[in-house]
Amino acid sequence: MIKSINASELKAKLDAGDKIILVDCREQEEWDAGHIGAAQLMPLSTFQENFKSLDPNAEIIMQCRSGKRSLTACQILQENDYEDLTNLEDGILGWADNGFEIKKD
Repeated sequence: MIKSINASELKAKLDAGDKIILVDCREQEEWDAGHIGAAQLMPLSTFQENFKSLDPNAEIIMQCRSGKRSLTACQILQENDYEDLTNLEDGILGWADNGFEIKKD
């Protein structure tokens, strides 16, 4: 089952130091424009080739711009026997709307 989390709940998990893997599945240009500091980039366009590097036993939270692509990524993981999956509702837009920090490299 794919769970949902909102930006405030994700922020609380990050602040508490919970062991999660936060994956941003937007494209490189979107990442460069701003991203959540704790996230790692794994674009949906290359997700099928790269997702196996993710620990199948970890709690994985997927994130995109608004929550649609990350749900697709969660479904790909679920089809490949990953179990602890969460989708960030409203994506980075919800994160920004809450006033949480956006990093730019």
